Amino acid sequence: MTAILQVRDVAKYFGGIRAVDGVSFDLEEGQIVGLIGPNGSGKTTLINVISGVYKPNRGKIFFKGEDITGLDPWDIYHKGIVRSFQVPRLFEKMLVVENVMVAHRNQKGENPVIAPFHSKWKDQEVEYAKTSLHTIREFGLSRVRNNWATELSGGQMKLVEITRSMMSEPRVLLLDEPAAGVAPKLAREIFSHIVRIRDEYGLTFLIIEHRLDILFDYVERVLVMNYGELIYDGDPEGVYKDPRVIDAYLGE
Repeated sequence: MTAILQVRDVAKYFGGIRAVDGVSFDLEEGQIVGLIGPNGSGKTTLINVISGVYKPNRGKIFFKGEDITGLDPWDIYHKGIVRSFQVPRLFEKMLVVENVMVAHRNQKGENPVIAPFHSKWKDQEVEYAKTSLHTIREFGLSRVRNNWATELSGGQMKLVEITRSMMSEPRVLLLDEPAAGVAPKLAREIFSHIVRIRDEYGLTFLIIEHRLDILFDYVERVLVMNYGELIYDGDPEGVYKDPRVIDAYLGE
């Protein structure tokens, strides 16, 4: 496999708090990797640094061999790294299908010079609508496609957010607790979709998740953080045997 994302000695400090402290790892293309650890261990901060929300105090991040350290979030997004949030961030006054469509790249209708001339972007809009509806159907959301975002359950919101992320043609998806607060059946459905997406499109996933009983059934590799440091990088089975992980996270 080829490393699509490389994190090298990355650190992020907030005053005297070392939220991320010298983390290094590679993500191989097509991997589904879990990122776990106790609350406050630095998991979401690490995701924020990789996606450009925070600038690192130290270290380098490479995507497909290119140094993307410190780039703005929109630049990193356009390169193909897309993230979701623990609490889904949907446009509440838009329909599900509109929430999904908005993520398409290079929409002609967003150009203020072209926007007044419907004929110049109508065909693209129709094509994007077809693509969005196809993906909505793949994620089992067809029956709510014309619902307002506020009418969805928490699990449906998470599915919509993942569906929307697919419209941006990502190469790496950073997911922050996609199964949090979701019933076990739907949580497994979400992870089944993640595996399907990986298999069909060759995407790479880094997933923060606390529900280890579900996560470990779908990932082939796990990263464990504690106090900003990476204390384990290996297969899921080894997590339960590692004394540092047991002491920091799992308990006896």
